[in-house]
Amino acid sequence: MARTMEPGAKKIFKGVSVVELLGIFGAYFLFNKMNTSQDFRQTMSKKFPFILEVYYKSIEQSGMYGVGQQDQEKWLNSKNLSSVGWCSPD
Repeated sequence: MARTMEPGAKKIFKGVSVVELLGIFGAYFLFNKMNTSQDFRQTMSKKFPFILEVYYKSIEQSGMYGVGQQDQEKWLNSKNLSSVGWCSPD
C-alpha cells in the first residue's frame, strides 16, 4: 500500500525543491558570469573574495591553470597605469 504525504508535508517538500532549484540556477549563473568576465571577477574579488577562491580552485581542478595569476597581473597593471594617469589599451 502506497503511503501519501500530508498536505503540510507536500507544501514543505515543494518549497524545499523550489529553493534547491533556485540555488542550482543561481550557482550556474554566477559561475558562467565569472567564467566569461574578468571585470566581474574583479568585482567579486572586492566584495566576495572567498567565492572567487572557490571559483579558481574549481577551474584548476578541471585543468585550467593560471587564471587567478592572469587576473592579478592585469588588475595590478591597470592599477599602476591609472595611478600615473595612463589608460589601459584594452
